[in-house]
Amino acid sequence: MRLSISGTYSAGKTFTTMALAHYTGIPRSPARTIREIMPDAVPGKALTEVTPAEYIQLAVRRHVGRAVSEALLGDHFVADGSSLQEWTYAAARVEFGMDPGADTGEPAPPTAEMLFFGEVADQLGHAFRQHVKEGFDGFVHLRNEFALGADGHRPMNEGFRTRCDELLLRALDDLAIPYLPVGGSVPERLTTIVGHFGLPVVRGMDEAIALAEADYAKVDWRLEKARRPTAYAA
Repeated sequence: MRLSISGTYSAGKTFTTMALAHYTGIPRSPARTIREIMPDAVPGKALTEVTPAEYIQLAVRRHVGRAVSEALLGDHFVADGSSLQEWTYAAARVEFGMDPGADTGEPAPPTAEMLFFGEVADQLGHAFRQHVKEGFDGFVHLRNEFALGADGHRPMNEGFRTRCDELLLRALDDLAIPYLPVGGSVPERLTTIVGHFGLPVVRGMDEAIALAEADYAKVDWRLEKARRPTAYAA
């Protein structure tokens, strides 16, 4: 079973994926965050400052990282999102602008640069959708239930986040990929996912959630400008 835990920003993908991996014993395919990628890709910039061309580089880097991890794990893994995320986040920026937290949540009139960005995003989306169609057996789509945190990690408005969620669901429908909408508490999510897909259970719910909490506590949440490049050479 190659299963993706999908959803928009702040839907709980990462923690749900960690908890499900511990609960079922299925290996987790993680995804490097844009924040982690940026110091090497566009050193010295914040996400809200990147150009359309730079954002394409970020999307490709993240897609490649996902594809490598998925290939190494073979036919049995649970993934933190999918490459559809990279396409939807780019496609929504075509409508809302490169800094989706800078306005009131209404789509922005497109410039020539953004129109070309949209054409490139569409082509990347074509390739990413093919990859996802071939690479996954099923999707869990986490409902957009939680408010965005005011911590600076997701600088956007609710209109942008809602649009990303709509694009994700539309892509899944277009690709005819079976998906399970899931909401509620973490125990409720895990119980629903395991029951629907017939997944194994290798430890108790409380232990799995505690292990996921320990994993989540190790996540480096520093903003991009607080990080040092790891591979970039001046």
